[in-house]
Amino acid sequence: MSEAAKTKRPKLMKAAHIAPFLTAIAAGNPDPKTELDYQTPYQLLVAVVMSAQTTDVAVNKVTKTLFAEAPTPQAMVALGVQGVGSRIKSIGLWQAKAKNVVALSAQLLELHGGEVPGAREALEALPGVGRKTANVVLNEIFGQATMAVDTHIFRLGNRTGIAPGATPRAVEDGLLKRVPKDMLKPAHLWLILHGRYVCKARTPECWRCAGAAFCVFKPKTRAPLGKGT
Repeated sequence: MSEAAKTKRPKLMKAAHIAPFLTAIAAGNPDPKTELDYQTPYQLLVAVVMSAQTTDVAVNKVTKTLFAEAPTPQAMVALGVQGVGSRIKSIGLWQAKAKNVVALSAQLLELHGGEVPGAREALEALPGVGRKTANVVLNEIFGQATMAVDTHIFRLGNRTGIAPGATPRAVEDGLLKRVPKDMLKPAHLWLILHGRYVCKARTPECWRCAGAAFCVFKPKTRAPLGKGT
């Protein structure tokens, strides 16, 4: 037997099951919104940059004060790296994030008139902005059918079989190929929220997953005593 034949292929959700799976997990939230708090495209961009390896809850706590004092790129540059840093110390990697936020704000002013660009290349050229951050902004602000693969989507892509992949980009490409086109834009947040609250990292709560019948993960977890149906 060849080495290729010996390699265990990841289980794949049936193509016919993808739309029903997404419909099921989206039933209670057909028009999902990001859980990051923001008022403008610029504020969303900053919040997403700050969310790396940090929860949305933690980011919202620091941006509530930060955006009150520096709601625009001009105000953020005026606040400076030390000023931004002193206001976001409670989140991880705050030193690097403070530098990136001030630098990207300055670049927005210099190259884009203070506006957030709607092109991937321009977004990814900003300090601290990678593919995932660009995908969030393009999806949330510009209505593009992008797939920002965070830890939750990466886990679900592999665990459910909807789009298995060894890297975030592989999962992203798989989702873009397999998810029905009319479901792509909201699917980004459906999957994130499902991973955050139901299909959790350590113990997926299969017993209350609306899409469990379509998921390839086995064995399904059972409900704790007193929580079963």
